[in-house]
Amino acid sequence: MIISTLLLIILYISHKYIVAWIIYYNNTDKRFGNSIWRWTYDYKVLGKRDVSDLDDKPFVRKRRIRNRTVSLMYCNFFLAFFVFMSFMSHLLILILT
Repeated sequence: MIISTLLLIILYISHKYIVAWIIYYNNTDKRFGNSIWRWTYDYKVLGKRDVSDLDDKPFVRKRRIRNRTVSLMYCNFFLAFFVFMSFMSHLLILILT
């Protein structure tokens, strides 16, 4: 139970750090918006090609980095969910016995 508590604290701090990076990337370009929970594939680049970085290279590079950061946030969030479930099961075992 102590290990899961420490893991929850570490995952919370890392979640706050990752969210701070996502907010930073949102502030670098106004096309990103304010959402921290969705990937940015729906934000169009300037020009015809949205997949490659030939038309709007800086924005596409930032969008790729931001999408990786959002993916890392989702992994961190779900890992924290599993650790929290383990913590709750240990807590219930401790209370009920």
